[in-house]
Amino acid sequence: MTFRRIFTSFRNLSKLSTPPPMSWRPTGKLQKTLASEVSRSGTGLHSGASTTAKLLPAMAGEGRFFLCCSGTGNHGRSLLRIPARIDWVSESVLCTTLSRDTDGVRVRTVEHLLSALEATGVDNCGIQMVAGDEVPMLDGSARGWLEAIEEAGLCAAKDQNGDTMEKLEPFLNEPVTVWKNDSFIAAFPSPKLHITYGIDFPQVSAIGRQWFSCSPLDYSVYAMEISSSRTFCIYEEIEKLRKAGLIQGGSLENAIICSARTGWLNPPLHFHDEPCRHKVLDLIGDLSLFSRDGHQGLPVAHVVAYKAGHSLHAKLGKPNPQLLSIVTSNFKDLDAKLIGAMPFQLEAAVMPAVERVQSPGCQACRK
Repeated sequence: MTFRRIFTSFRNLSKLSTPPPMSWRPTGKLQKTLASEVSRSGTGLHSGASTTAKLLPAMAGEGRFFLCCSGTGNHGRSLLRIPARIDWVSESVLCTTLSRDTDGVRVRTVEHLLSALEATGVDNCGIQMVAGDEVPMLDGSARGWLEAIEEAGLCAAKDQNGDTMEKLEPFLNEPVTVWKNDSFIAAFPSPKLHITYGIDFPQVSAIGRQWFSCSPLDYSVYAMEISSSRTFCIYEEIEKLRKAGLIQGGSLENAIICSARTGWLNPPLHFHDEPCRHKVLDLIGDLSLFSRDGHQGLPVAHVVAYKAGHSLHAKLGKPNPQLLSIVTSNFKDLDAKLIGAMPFQLEAAVMPAVERVQSPGCQACRK
């Protein structure tokens, strides 16, 4: 089975005319929340401002949401709620931003915190931005948020009547693909959650092409294999990004930086493929935005992404927030260098999902 066939299959999936539905199924578990408050302070990656996020227990069915101050300053201002949901995502560069259309109040760089909350099963949580409109970057990974959640502890969430609520999880029933140039993200029906991610930086030999795959994706895998992976940056791009008003708070303390000429500036890495693992961390945070009413956000599916980013992650669930939607694009100029990009062992992991889609009994193939 060649990599060309994988891409051909993705092209065929993009021709589906209707959005593939998800079904919500009981997990046999209760929704959870934090047992106590906990906060963390640090620097905003893009704003460079000092900022604090306070994590608060929330009632069952409330889900995850941010509480942000209206206007400037914090004193005498009202707290406005921004749900951590896909339909509140606004276009932004190099981070995920949630915003209110009515008054422009926003919160930026939410992906690492949401990734940790989703992975640890904190289904209901209020996140109060005590200072600033950007979640603290901490060390550039989700490890600090994982430690904060462990410090606060978890308990069963209860509604206003004191009742608990069963947690549901979304199952993808039909495949979906989203493309932009030579980047894509695809999701296939699967009995368990499986993520396969690839990146390619040919101009930076120390990074190059990397693939990472994990299944099952449970707390132990996340804590040991993903959570400590830090955000990364190409040294030669820093000046341009800062002139554009981005990464004003970036430093060697909250990112790993790689030069195209000399390699990593602040080793050692936590993993040899840390950049690729960090993309998985980001993806988990972005897909957590599928969550509704305190239920699981990550869809039970085999998610395959290549050279994707926050914008493409979000488009997997837009414009219809209740159904995964298909965004078609022009595939005539698919870059030939992608052929053979996936290592054999990962190709073998992806193809069963593709073959299920191509089977005579597949509902998608009969459309």
